[in-house]
Amino acid sequence: MCIIFFKFDPRPVSKNAYRLILASNRDEFYHRPSKVADFWGSNNEILSGLDMEEGKEGGTWLGISTRGKLAALTNYLQPRQDPDARGRGELVTHFLTTDMDSFSYLKKVSTEGHLYNGFNLLAADLREGRCLLLLRKPGEPEPIVLAPGTYGLSNALLDTPWRKLCFGKRLFLEAVERSQALPKDVLVAQLLDVLNNEEAQLPDPAIEDQGREYVQPILSKYAAVCVRCPGYGTRTNTVILVDVDGHVTFTERSMLDKDPSRWETRTHEFRLQS
Repeated sequence: MCIIFFKFDPRPVSKNAYRLILASNRDEFYHRPSKVADFWGSNNEILSGLDMEEGKEGGTWLGISTRGKLAALTNYLQPRQDPDARGRGELVTHFLTTDMDSFSYLKKVSTEGHLYNGFNLLAADLREGRCLLLLRKPGEPEPIVLAPGTYGLSNALLDTPWRKLCFGKRLFLEAVERSQALPKDVLVAQLLDVLNNEEAQLPDPAIEDQGREYVQPILSKYAAVCVRCPGYGTRTNTVILVDVDGHVTFTERSMLDKDPSRWETRTHEFRLQS
């Protein structure tokens, strides 16, 4: 039950504005092994966390490269999952490591989507100012080219009006609207506050209808921006800022030792290759 809010503005007018502001939660079982975000790849050009689950090692939920490639993944909530499907995290790592542009890559993935359980895959070429989304569910086979704007994505289609998505997007917009006047560290702190809001947005018939029996028993826990259940929930917050000059600030707040009361925050900064 991950969630992503992002503002995409490839050619901002103000020198104090950002090309990209992204805030994301990764929700996962606490016991699932993973690595915190760090640089990796043939030239240490990719920055992401990594899934270390047996059989799905090396996949990720969100990453960015010094070449300006960015990808993020959410699972599409469906009542039944295929236990033999391929790990969806490889869709992100494959894009970050390939030389294919975002549109060509998503077109390729659209022909292979049946190999995976449902997903939403966001892919961007930040140096070219292009951002696309592939919604992998029946009837949505083609990549969508996103216009500059502010979006919310959870475990349904883009901007599906789940109450928690609408609520979180409103909080995100309030922070973004102040972004040019705020010091960068203050903006990051406010976005982390958005990601850690645990107010359940109930009732929500849209989640109930999409998840059916899969989500009903713990709907009240899933219905917040920050999910907190026994053994499962939000375990990584990520904020990515890309300014007008291509300077990237990547802040990750990660749960320690499966303990929701213990967290570690790390920030990486670099400039996109020209």
